[in-house]
Amino acid sequence: MPHTRVQSIDHTVQTTNRWLADLAEAIGTEDRELAQRVLKAWLHAVRDGLTVDSAAHFAAQLPDLLRGVYYNGWDPSSVPIRRGREEFIEYFARSARIALSNVPELAPTVTEFLRGELSEPSVAHVLDRLPRDVRTVLHSTGTARTG
Repeated sequence: MPHTRVQSIDHTVQTTNRWLADLAEAIGTEDRELAQRVLKAWLHAVRDGLTVDSAAHFAAQLPDLLRGVYYNGWDPSSVPIRRGREEFIEYFARSARIALSNVPELAPTVTEFLRGELSEPSVAHVLDRLPRDVRTVLHSTGTARTG
């Protein structure tokens, strides 16, 4: 039986792989697993701080495969979750399996990356829904580099 390919699935896999390669480069590594963990941590940490409507609106702009990552484990009945700056950093670090000290470098890099892949207004919209002290963690302070 010949294997047939589903073009939409192939496309979302290719897009996701490109995103991970480009994000890995932006954070100064060749480790796509790290890029995936950091992107997932960003998506989940931000998603949890949004209302159901805002979260769904943002998700609609993601490639299909990453939309699945975004929604994985989500409990819409418990959002928005209001985390303060330190709690947000701890959640992000734990989720991405990185050091707390790397969050202020990596989180803004993901934000800038998503601004380039999506639209500036859509990323700004979700960030504006988060507490001010959390937004400061997600705003760019320069280019991150990791080993």
